[in-house]
Amino acid sequence: MASAVLPSGSLCAAAAAAAAAPPGLRLRLRLLLLLLSAAALIPTGDGQNLITEDVTVVEGEVATISCRVKNSDDSVIQLLNPNRQTIYFRDFRPLKDSRFQLVNFSNSELRVSLTNVSISDEGRYFCQLYTDPPQEIYTTITVLVPPRNLMIDIQKDTAVEGEEIEVNCTAMASKPATTIRWFKGNKELTGKSEVEEWSDMYTVTSQLMLTVGKEDDGVPVICLVDHPAVKDMQTQRYLEVQYKPQVHIQLTYPPQGLTREGDTLELTCEAIGKPQPVMVNWVRLDDDLPQHAVVSGSNLLINNLNKTDNGTYRCEASNVVGTAHSDYTLYVYDPPTTIPPPTTTTTTTTILTIITDTTATTEPAVHGLTQLPNSAEELDSEDLSDSRAGEDNSIRAVDHAVIGGVVAVVVFAMLCLLIILGRYFARHKGTYFTHEAKGADDAADADTAIINAEGGQNNSEEKKEYFI
Repeated sequence: MASAVLPSGSLCAAAAAAAAAPPGLRLRLRLLLLLLSAAALIPTGDGQNLITEDVTVVEGEVATISCRVKNSDDSVIQLLNPNRQTIYFRDFRPLKDSRFQLVNFSNSELRVSLTNVSISDEGRYFCQLYTDPPQEIYTTITVLVPPRNLMIDIQKDTAVEGEEIEVNCTAMASKPATTIRWFKGNKELTGKSEVEEWSDMYTVTSQLMLTVGKEDDGVPVICLVDHPAVKDMQTQRYLEVQYKPQVHIQLTYPPQGLTREGDTLELTCEAIGKPQPVMVNWVRLDDDLPQHAVVSGSNLLINNLNKTDNGTYRCEASNVVGTAHSDYTLYVYDPPTTIPPPTTTTTTTTILTIITDTTATTEPAVHGLTQLPNSAEELDSEDLSDSRAGEDNSIRAVDHAVIGGVVAVVVFAMLCLLIILGRYFARHKGTYFTHEAKGADDAADADTAIINAEGGQNNSEEKKEYFI
């Protein structure tokens, strides 16, 4: 293996010049002398290879540069910056930048760290191996810069339902350019982005057009950044949406929902809107409110209901956005009919009277129920169905009880009659004997037999037989 040899006089002259040089130049001459000395001893670089890798680092963090040699033969390694200034020569640092620190030095590796990396540190760094001929390889430091600021702006602080608003999100001074994603609550939306480049930095603005409804009030609009230098960077704004009232009428009394003559009706108007409605108005369609109706805030109270109160009652509520209403249809039913309890008697006449009275009492009630209006039009469906079912069941129960009692009485009467007839026929069944011919058995003729009979004609009046 050949080696380069420098004249010894040249080295001495260089050393003398370095000693006599001014302090500012002395360091450079000493470095040059070191290089010349090393070059005089460096063998050729056959079979040696330099290895390094590119470095990607986030601004403000630490970058590590490594120059490695395969099949090293103790050749000198040095590291240079993009301006070709020597950072490290072996384990000596000529460059006065304390951010560069030696991590490892050996015959096969030179590893240097750079702290607090900035965008100005980006570029090519050279690894050199003093062989004959010299070997050189470079590594690239790429600096990632996260967005300096992330701002979201809504065209209107307060929107009205159905209105289209513009929302903008800006990610400033990043490298590379950011990707902006939009979310409304948990739902992802699509915006339109524009990229502006300035001095190797990028500013991205994304625009979102959004049509809002009352369900969007209080929902966050989120601007999320996708960038290799940062994770989970986002900002958000809550939507303020005004909407007209939502009105609902609640039946407070009677709880079962069936309104009869003489009852009390109480309705409550529930109105929700933004802004909250402050005025609630009760009206009766096609007629005036009854004189005995009392309106107290959102409540409507009607005492002592009668048929003239039938109609549709409307609750109206309004705010700055609009007006809404809800209707309630009132139908007043007849008062409930009381059915007398059935009585039990032992005579057939009484039984017939009970059947006649029961029929006269129960038939009008059943007929009245068949004339009830449609529940979907005039009453709350659940309350009316429950009430009608309850009345039908009670009437059926009364009818069955009456019929059962009548049948029981009839069966009992028939059993009693059968027992009496049986006893009667049992007592009068058989052959009857009399004593009129006693003593006439031996008479020669009929006249003699009559004369000889016991008692004769004198006792004829006493011998009487009664049939019971």
